[in-house]
Amino acid sequence: MHLLGVGGAGMSGLALLLEEMGLRVSGCDATITCYAQKLKEKGIEVALGHDVKHLDLYSPDIVIYSSAIPEGNGEISQAIIKGIPVMKRAEILSLIFNCKRGIGIAGTHGKTTTTSMISMILEVAGFEPTMAIGGEVTDIGGNAKLGKGDYMVCELDESDRAFELFRPAMTVITNIDWDHVNMYPSLLEVIHVFKRFVNCRKDGAPLVLCGEDKGTQLLMEHIDRSKGKIITYGFGGDWDWGAKELRPKFGGGISCTVIHNGADVGMLDLAVSGEHNVLNALAACAVSHELGIPFEVCRSVLGCFRGAKRRLQHLESYSGIDFIDDYGHHPREIEATLRALKSIFPGRRIIVIFQPHRYTRTVAMYREFARALAEVDFLLLMPVYPADERQIDGVSSELIARELRDNLDFRNLLTCYGDVSEEDAIGTIGELLEAGDLLLTLGAGDVDLFGERVLEAVKAKARLGTPTAAGTKV
Repeated sequence: MHLLGVGGAGMSGLALLLEEMGLRVSGCDATITCYAQKLKEKGIEVALGHDVKHLDLYSPDIVIYSSAIPEGNGEISQAIIKGIPVMKRAEILSLIFNCKRGIGIAGTHGKTTTTSMISMILEVAGFEPTMAIGGEVTDIGGNAKLGKGDYMVCELDESDRAFELFRPAMTVITNIDWDHVNMYPSLLEVIHVFKRFVNCRKDGAPLVLCGEDKGTQLLMEHIDRSKGKIITYGFGGDWDWGAKELRPKFGGGISCTVIHNGADVGMLDLAVSGEHNVLNALAACAVSHELGIPFEVCRSVLGCFRGAKRRLQHLESYSGIDFIDDYGHHPREIEATLRALKSIFPGRRIIVIFQPHRYTRTVAMYREFARALAEVDFLLLMPVYPADERQIDGVSSELIARELRDNLDFRNLLTCYGDVSEEDAIGTIGELLEAGDLLLTLGAGDVDLFGERVLEAVKAKARLGTPTAAGTKV
């Protein structure tokens, strides 16, 4: 198997599964990401860049490519000429998934964390599940694992509609929002594809839905209820699984009382933060209950669960400054992240470095991005991270900046483009930071690397004993 775009979270996870199944795996990508580096450490050959010579070098029986690989890729074209089968990631992953008792987790937000929670609970409960997760999970040290058991827990992505290939034995929908605007022109289109997806589940397969979410409420109007029972979760006691008495903990974490079918079943004390993670935990409890796993096992696992990489991840504390990184790249995700931070660090200044992801998303949602980001104390706005998109004329981060300045009267803004270089921006943020501040890097691109540079600059300044603008040494 030769995988194109193997440095991505999803593709690298598939590479790990295939390798653990005993197949010979190679891959290539435009950059050697942290995921690709881990594959190399496991002995999987990963080449830098895309080149038709890879087909002769590795002699693959099948070429697999991610949705991020653009049309007309030379390796794909040459493979077709050579008669080598070419398949998408989802086609291969669904073949594995559909042969097992698959638990599929889908939704616009929260998929990675919810998949991770369910995977860890099943692992501790002795199910030995196969896992395929769209992000690195601290507790398993990776994003995929081949298990000996019958179950497979898999994060399913709607971005290219390929999740319709999967036939879950149990399905979770965390929420439904308008995203991937290059694929879906409206929320209604997203609802329609989720309708097709949930009706692909196996007969009798339970469907676990967040009843709180407006998108899933719309979906429920179109569900074939003869396929299997529907289980809802949300805040309060109106759902099959509910949470009440939410109590954020200073410095991180949140607790709540869990309700099942109107009765209190006990307290849940989460190590991860935010009301959104309470909802994710309720989904995990609902799935576990259907599999006969006691609530006490869920409580124990979720109390220790440290979350996925780049999901409200606390990187380091240095001289009273907390450095935090989050993958949030949608206005709703940003709002949830900021609410969580304000609940666990009340009264502290929040300095954000935000990198918009994709031109199509930026132009469609720049007003919503501006409203969400206007809640921070200081914002450094990075250029758009294009992913696999070409630039759209007139679309840039400046759309968000203008909305903030002109319509929201937000002035604590620095833009890292035009006349402001990255080095200048790093210097400005370094001067701004004081003990007690939170520095949050936010976005789905490579903004986390920029945050690392800021941290190193702050440490370098501390070594020199340079005073900050406020007069205290950082």
